Amino acid sequence: MSDKDFIEGVRARPGIYGLGGSYGDAVMFLIGFNEARSGGLLRGFTEWLVVRKGECTSFGWQALVLDEALPHIEGWGRNKLSNTDSQQEKEAVQLLLSLLHEFLTVRDDVMALASTYGQYHALHSPPPTEAA
Repeated sequence: MSDKDFIEGVRARPGIYGLGGSYGDAVMFLIGFNEARSGGLLRGFTEWLVVRKGECTSFGWQALVLDEALPHIEGWGRNKLSNTDSQQEKEAVQLLLSLLHEFLTVRDDVMALASTYGQYHALHSPPPTEAA
């Protein structure tokens, strides 16, 4: 089973994997699965999310997904969870799994992943200075 198939299964039936809608539980589940895959599942996910957002940030994937899922909720990253209800948190989990599924297409394409890293580097590089 590919990583994409696995994530699709988790997305379709999260309860089978012990996920009840908590964003924190989903994050810990993915971190554990990533460790089991020697870091290969999430390699490049943060960079892809940053490039997708189009702006330089130091947030990790956990916070970037929450900021996209809950744009009108006050707070930064995980702090947003203290201002959400269970339905909003479930929606954030679904977005996380959907984004990860979408990312895995990029991760599995060497050229697409290389392009993502190049764009990420460009976002974090200072603009070139003009020669006098």
